[in-house]
Amino acid sequence: MEKIRLGISTCLLGEQVRFDGGHKWDRFLTDTLGQYVEYVPVCPEVECGFGIPRESFRLVGDPKNPRLVTSRTNQDHTERMVQWAKKRVMELEGENLCGYIFKSGSPSSGMERVKVYDRNNVPAKIGVGIFARVFMEHFPLLPVEEEGRLNDPKLRENFIERIFTLKRWREAMEEKKNIRSLIAFHTQHKLLILSHSPKHYQMMGKLVAKAKDIAWKNLQEEYQVLLLEALSLKTTPKKNSNVLQHIMGYFKDQLSGDEKKELLEIIELYRQGIVPLIVPITLMNHYVRKYDQPYLKDQFYLHPHPVELQLRNHV
Repeated sequence: MEKIRLGISTCLLGEQVRFDGGHKWDRFLTDTLGQYVEYVPVCPEVECGFGIPRESFRLVGDPKNPRLVTSRTNQDHTERMVQWAKKRVMELEGENLCGYIFKSGSPSSGMERVKVYDRNNVPAKIGVGIFARVFMEHFPLLPVEEEGRLNDPKLRENFIERIFTLKRWREAMEEKKNIRSLIAFHTQHKLLILSHSPKHYQMMGKLVAKAKDIAWKNLQEEYQVLLLEALSLKTTPKKNSNVLQHIMGYFKDQLSGDEKKELLEIIELYRQGIVPLIVPITLMNHYVRKYDQPYLKDQFYLHPHPVELQLRNHV
């Protein structure tokens, strides 16, 4: 797989572009995830024409439609930022992004819980950064996160799983633009989809079943929407346990009674939060290799992203 292209707030890469001339270098993003991704840096305030250093900004007024003003001199630069943002997202369409990582708390790039000041100068963490809002409205299904939220193991695992899956989907569609390639992709991702949303799993199965009756472009677009919707829904111990028990069914004729009992006990320990997901997954992969199970060998649920990221060690 080629490197995944992600948009990112420039300061997270260690570039000194913040209002005070500083940065917010995130070493996980550069040193660990950076091994697998190619970043497209964006700094709204600098690219919009504001210098370094500069007077800081803040959001004021209506949380649903806040104004971007300078903190000390109270100059309103909302329209300038909005117009630039609309132009910039159009440019980003050509970057083939699989996701975006925003800077938390930023009045331009915060994805959520950005401070918005009311008429009494009292802040409430209920806003969205100006550029972030324009970006998410323009790319409503593209995986997005903030560097702060990525400290949460579950959110980190979900985001990275989404960007790797979206990359595989795009590569599959670029390589062979036909129904067979779509069916092959769906077959390999069935259990992954099921772990996120049983509802979407059923909907996508019905869509694939009638694929030959749908125009290719419409089929591709509808499948992608359902895929991204499904992956936006987070996995849970309960949903994962159901998938693990489903996988176990493929070995009903090979496993001994004691092996089945052990596997069920480990799945239950995971469901209760006593052991992480990597424990039952490792045992499942052992049986897949031992019994050379062809269907499961191709299931990305069992290896959705590089093990070096250690994502399933913490969920």
